[in-house]
Parts: sequence; structure tokens; C-alpha cells
Amino acid sequence: MTLQQLRYAVSIANNKSMNKAAEELFITQPSLSSAIRELESEIGIELFVRSNRGIVITPEGEEFLGYARQMMEYYKLIEERYIENKKTKKKFSVSMQHYTFAVQAFIEMSKEFGMDDYEFAVHETKTYEVIENVRIQKSELGILYLNDFNQKVLEKIFNDNELDFVELFQCNIYVYIWKENPLAEKEVIDFNDLKDYPCLSFEQGVNNSFYFAEEVFSTYEYKQIIKANDRATMLNLMVGLNGYTLCSGILCEDLNGDGYKAVPLNTGDKMKIGYIKKKNMPLSRMGKKYIEKLKKYEDKVL
Repeated sequence: MTLQQLRYAVSIANNKSMNKAAEELFITQPSLSSAIRELESEIGIELFVRSNRGIVITPEGEEFLGYARQMMEYYKLIEERYIENKKTKKKFSVSMQHYTFAVQAFIEMSKEFGMDDYEFAVHETKTYEVIENVRIQKSELGILYLNDFNQKVLEKIFNDNELDFVELFQCNIYVYIWKENPLAEKEVIDFNDLKDYPCLSFEQGVNNSFYFAEEVFSTYEYKQIIKANDRATMLNLMVGLNGYTLCSGILCEDLNGDGYKAVPLNTGDKMKIGYIKKKNMPLSRMGKKYIEKLKKYEDKVL
């Protein structure tokens, strides 16, 4: 296996076309096809399915290309640093469910490293995309939760995709509401107290599944439920409709403001907050620092 073969494979994947990749690489299409067949034969998997409509990446190919892209990035850094004598920005990306504390930890890490020498990316997105982004190495880390309901299913998905889940801390379940909500003065909230208020849930798109829900008790028959795509909309619905969502109870007033409150839900269930990463892949310096920042929020668990 050569760097040139990896570059060929990444170009085909990016262009979704053998012809366009050949043009980009300044080689003939037969030569490119031959090089990819040799690579597929060597590694024992089919990377692409070829059809009249273009190129489709196989599931095995997606995983291989995640490693190939990372290898090409490393090679590019070495080339620019030692051959071109060019100072390059180091990259770090994280994907997460909609956790304010995870965004705050990202902000703290970014400030510590500074933006002159680093290129950071944060993706606050759907559960499936968090897993997918780490699988294909679009993100080094993914932040999500497990509980008794989703743990076996998600752990199988992690294992099938060569991902490890590392627990950071456990949280009780809280009802997150606007401070002017009539329930805000209660010390503990029962499910029966919530029946007259709309439950707010993050939309999971075409990959919707009870196991991918960001809120616990996803199979509960809520009288009223509203789906939202982003955290800002969720907060507006809390104010405008006295809506609520179920959360970890970790509050970040610096980002969300002090107009909201987390009240304990009367349940024995817990959330295991943690991160996923590729198996057998060491964490970058930025990844280690980000996890260090995340762990500090264990002290803020209510």
C-alpha cells in the first residue's frame, strides 16, 4: 500500500466519479482503475461499487477512507512543515448531542490553545451523525449519553463501527424549564405534573429511532410533544409555551442565560455521559485537553 494509492482513493471518494478523479490527479482513467483494483486486492475489501451513475462507497470503504484521510492529513502536515517549510494549523473536530456544557468545554479548550495555530470545528447535531462523524473521522470525538434503555443497542453500533465509549460521569434526570414555568417552584417533579405541558425533543431526522433520542424515556406516551432542530429554538419554546425537556441537570448560564432551571424528575434512572472515539487510535493533544475540560463538569452535576 502506498500514499499514492491512498491519495487516489480519497480523490475518487471526494469526486464520486472515476473520471473526475482521474482529471484531478492528471492520470488516465484506466491507470486509476488499475491502481484501485490493486489496492482493493491488497487490503481484501471492495472500496467502491462502480455503476453507470457513478461511484458508491461501500461501508467497508467508508471506514478505510476515514483512516486514509487521516493519513493524508498527517502526510500533508509533514510535507508542509519539512519540505515547504510552511507553518500549518493543527485541526481538531468534535461532534455532540445538544449539550451546553460540551460547547462550553470546547470554548474553554479553544481559548487555551488560541486560534492562530489551530483550526477547530464543533458539530452540535443528531445522534446518528455524531456516531457517523466519528466513524469516518470527520470528528475525533463524539459526546453522547447511554442509559439502561439505549445502552445495549448503541454499544452494538459502536462495536460494529470500531468505536469505543468512555464514560465521563453519571447524572440524575432533570426537567429543564423556564424559571417562570408554574412547575419551577417544585422541589421534585412527577410525570403526572408534566401532562399539561409540551415535551420538547430534538428532531433526529431520517435516522429517527427511540434509541437515538437525546432525551431519556423516548418511548413514553407524552400527551403533547414538539420537535425542534436546535437549542435556541428549544429555549424559545420553553419561554413561549412553557415547554420542558429532560436533561442531565448540568447548567451553563454563561451560554443559556440564568432564565432557566433544572428540577429533579422523580425517577431512579440515570444518564451516563461520555465520549466515543475510534478503537486503537490515540487521542490528539487537543482531544486530551478537551476531555480534561469536560471532566471538570462532573463537579457541576446537580
